Amino acid sequence: MTTVPTPMTQPLCLRRPALRHFCLRARLARSILAQVTQRVPVDIVMPDGTLIDGGVRRADHPAIQIVRPTALFERLAHHPKIGIGEAYMAGDWKAAEGTDLVDVLMPFAERMTTAVPPWLLSLRGVVDRRIPTTQRNSLLGSRRNIEAHYDLSNELFATFLDETMSYSSALFDDGLPLETQDFEEAQLRKVRAILDMAKVGQDTRLLEIGTGWGTLALEAARRGAVVTSVTLSREQAALARERVAGAGFSDLVDIRIQDYREVEGEFDAVVSVEMIEAVGEEYWATYFRTIDERLAPGGIAAVQAILMSHERLLATKHSYGWIQKHIFPGGLIPSLQAISETTDAATTLQITGVDAFGTDYAETLRRWRETFLARWPEVNALGFDETFRRRWEFYLAYCQAGFATGYLDVAQVRFERGGTAAAVA
Repeated sequence: MTTVPTPMTQPLCLRRPALRHFCLRARLARSILAQVTQRVPVDIVMPDGTLIDGGVRRADHPAIQIVRPTALFERLAHHPKIGIGEAYMAGDWKAAEGTDLVDVLMPFAERMTTAVPPWLLSLRGVVDRRIPTTQRNSLLGSRRNIEAHYDLSNELFATFLDETMSYSSALFDDGLPLETQDFEEAQLRKVRAILDMAKVGQDTRLLEIGTGWGTLALEAARRGAVVTSVTLSREQAALARERVAGAGFSDLVDIRIQDYREVEGEFDAVVSVEMIEAVGEEYWATYFRTIDERLAPGGIAAVQAILMSHERLLATKHSYGWIQKHIFPGGLIPSLQAISETTDAATTLQITGVDAFGTDYAETLRRWRETFLARWPEVNALGFDETFRRRWEFYLAYCQAGFATGYLDVAQVRFERGGTAAAVA
């Protein structure tokens, strides 16, 4: 029996003849995707089992299974950069049976600059969309952007983070196999390393920009430091205060819901862990100038930052991507060169130390993703739906692939006034 398509199951371009040009773009999207498979060792399998490029399935290649080709190609035609992630959220494609999602994404991350045909890269200015002005990290915009991610629910984050509630890269011991190492200890090693970098100890007046859920503030207080920690997340602040009080350090730790630009006073050290990614290029100078102005003479700042190459930053910094739309509104990953150029131009600070550990972030993300998926029934019970599950699975896998291939890195960077600056790659 032949099934007659209903209007809503027909492709968009057939339902709306005026959008025939959109149909042409969808066919073009399919053609481009087929060309990409000639450059990237990933098989793309159509619903009937054939490959998109007409080739033969290769047993040693990871594979993408297309579930709804028309919907997928229409999404890619509408917005190539955002469409692939949104198509995964919608279930238009998935990793083929027996293939891990990260294994599918890694070959693309390894070939970020060569996967797409050169003629299409030349059209980047036409295809790319500008970052919406509503995502500017003004005083109001920053609060809105932070709330969109970090105020989802403390209970959500507790389902997949370790006991320290650390939502940044752990630092593993290089001398031991990764899979044998305790996650909580690796997170505490990260915290202790950055406190050591900033020379935080007894009676240190410490400013923390970006509280998280309070672990760094607690560790600093255990050293005898007097901590002022600022965050824009009400959810994080509430739990962090509760943890600080429970540990008996309320007299040493002051957690404020406050923008870093509004902090006053003088501090012996400033520490900020994976906060700069939420600042936005427009405010990088303000961020580092604030650190410079808050540091007492002889003070040290230490910033843990996710990094990308300067070349990739220049190529993508004005382009609106899936992560910015669905995960971190207003976010932008800097390069070490951009950080150095910003501090040179806007502050008296110089980079005097860089400790990078990007592969540790890949392992951190692997553990978060596996735990998130294993505990999905608990997340679901909190009110999050299947689209949210696929969104976060893609986000965690996408980032894991970036760090595993070296497309992304993470480093703890020390800043001091004067002295000899470290070489910047």
